[in-house]
Amino acid sequence: MQNAENILFTVTMIGYFLSMACYFLFVALKKNRMEKAGEILQAAALLLHTAALVLRGIAAERLPMTNQYEFATCFAWALAGVSLVFIRKYRFPVLGVFAMPIVFLIMGYAAMQNRDIRPLMPALQSGWLAFHVSTAIIAYGSFGVSAALGAIFLLRRKVKEGGFLDQHIPEESKLDVISYRSVCLGLLFLTLTILTGAIWAERAWGSYWSWDPKETWSLVTWIIYAVYLHLRLRRGWKGRAAAIFAVAGFVCVIFTYIGVNTFLPGIHSYA
Repeated sequence: MQNAENILFTVTMIGYFLSMACYFLFVALKKNRMEKAGEILQAAALLLHTAALVLRGIAAERLPMTNQYEFATCFAWALAGVSLVFIRKYRFPVLGVFAMPIVFLIMGYAAMQNRDIRPLMPALQSGWLAFHVSTAIIAYGSFGVSAALGAIFLLRRKVKEGGFLDQHIPEESKLDVISYRSVCLGLLFLTLTILTGAIWAERAWGSYWSWDPKETWSLVTWIIYAVYLHLRLRRGWKGRAAAIFAVAGFVCVIFTYIGVNTFLPGIHSYA
């Protein structure tokens, strides 16, 4: 079962890479058929990715989201899925040019992690695992999309008016709204992540909050995006400032996920 999962993981990585290449060729060659190919490959790779996660879960006899490898591949899965929804909903293939490299890099990070299936430590043997980690995965995927949208916004003004890219990238006002919706989705699920984590921590360790590095940086990330929403709703911050916030917030997300585990080990070091 695990061998089949490893094969599907490898094929999925190849699929994401080919999808990324098609999106790049779409922009470089200005060929609409390459955009369609990129979208189809992304959807196909996402299905294979889902199958790989299911096989992992069957082999482990639990949800596949309890260590660095599993969370990374779930993170990439969520980002690929959320970005595909936005690409199709808004007919916005250029998003794939920015989102798919992030997906591929996260998959590459996952590939470097230990893939052994090990029994869950006592702290993870809880029904809260599914709620806590799944909300984190959706939150991170949404923030990844908002960062990609923010980067596109920052480059939008450099696009030649009336050119190929100008026809395939929404106006700044629409980009701003799409990014805002992605941040709202991410912040909602990050809030649920923190709340379910606090409840779980109280049952596992007897304390709702212990200022563990992972908890602290999750709170820092939440504050950054909460400030983004506050400034937008109360002060009318939009456009370039909001795009910079979206990109900076995702940098904090990456540090919370990878940097904390690498440089600031704590009780969350297993994840």
